[in-house]
Amino acid sequence: MNNRNKKSNPDNDLYRAVLKLKTPEECYDFFVDLCTVAELKAMEQRFEVAKLLNQGLIYNDILERTGASSATISRVNRSLNYGTDSYRKVLARLEDKE
Repeated sequence: MNNRNKKSNPDNDLYRAVLKLKTPEECYDFFVDLCTVAELKAMEQRFEVAKLLNQGLIYNDILERTGASSATISRVNRSLNYGTDSYRKVLARLEDKE
């Protein structure tokens, strides 16, 4: 399954701009300016859910740890299993850095 919004363009300057950020602080500041607090929290939560699913945790444990709804956990799980594989790619790169 490919979740890509058909109206989005991967060549959009936004994605190139993200690649120009050099530190986690720059990235954080950029996203604070770009997103609402709720949008940021939702993205942070989804990424945390992806990490926990990737580690093999079950829905109930993830719900307890993150407060994410079962719908959010399910959505992230679908992306992990049928998406573009970007969650796993990024998670593996983060593990390599540690």
